[in-house]
Amino acid sequence: MNKFSTILGAFIVIVFAACEGPQGPPGFDGLDGAPGAPGADGIQGQVVEVEGVNFGYDAEANLFSTLITFADVTNFEVFESDAVLVYRHDGLIDLNDGSTADAWTQIPQNYFLNEGIIQYVFAHTFVDLELFIDGNFDLSTLSTDFTDDQIFRIVFVPSEFAEAADFDASNIESVMSSLNINEGQITKMDIN
Repeated sequence: MNKFSTILGAFIVIVFAACEGPQGPPGFDGLDGAPGAPGADGIQGQVVEVEGVNFGYDAEANLFSTLITFADVTNFEVFESDAVLVYRHDGLIDLNDGSTADAWTQIPQNYFLNEGIIQYVFAHTFVDLELFIDGNFDLSTLSTDFTDDQIFRIVFVPSEFAEAADFDASNIESVMSSLNINEGQITKMDIN
């Protein structure tokens, strides 16, 4: 009986090993690149442009702040280990060829005014981002040019990419180029 079971078992293994079914559906094409390159291993960054940002004044703390919840501006999953970079739109600059270009300044950034110094700073979690305007004078007199209808770009850089990448974080164009993100791929949202 043992010999029969062994022969039957071997026969079943051979039959099932030799079977071949129809080909399954094709998988998604991957992105080619060196390890650590954007898109390799499913790692991809994102840039979100948030318009209509208004800061609220806290008289007791003498600072302005606003909260941006990531779920309100993107469906991109942010992890605790990811880097979050923030840039403020400083307006348009004139180029030598007569055209204009957007000027972006990385946060934190100081502005030296007649009244004193203000600084844009931020703190973030993997859920939200809080922007602050701090200063060394009574900020209740601060011009609305700095507090109302502001435009920010938030760049989400996956930790695996940030560790391996070589880019100039102070230059948003360098960051976007490193992440293979062009202007057409920026998610834009007006929160007014």
